Amino acid sequence: MRKLRVYVAGSYSASNVITVLDNMRKGLRLSTEVFLAGYAPFSPWLDYQFALMLREGEVLKVEDYYSYSMSWLEASDCILLVPGWEESKGTLKEIERAKELRLPVFNSLKEVKEWMDKKPDYKE
Repeated sequence: MRKLRVYVAGSYSASNVITVLDNMRKGLRLSTEVFLAGYAPFSPWLDYQFALMLREGEVLKVEDYYSYSMSWLEASDCILLVPGWEESKGTLKEIERAKELRLPVFNSLKEVKEWMDKKPDYKE
C-alpha cells in the first residue's frame, strides 16, 4: 500500500509581492495540512527554492516550472484546490488536465478524507 499523492493547486503569482507571499502562505498551509493528515502532498509553492539554488549562468524559465508541476500532477491521485484558486490561469489548466486524466478534483481536505474512506488501496 502507498500514501495518497495529493497535488495541491492554487494561485501563486500575482501583480505584487504581498499577494504572492499570501498565496504561498495559503498553499503551503494547505499542503502542510495534507501532510499532517497522512497523505503525500505536491506543493508548487516550494518551487522558489530551485530559483534560490541556481548558480551563475543557470536558468529556469517559467515554462520549466509549469512542465515540472504538470509532470507531478500526472503522477498524482487527486487534486486539492486552495481557496481563491479561481483567479489562477495555471490552476485552470491543471484542472483541465486532471479531468483528461480522470483525476478527482476536491475543494477541501474534508472531501479528500471522505473519498479516501471509500478507497482501501491506500495507506493513511
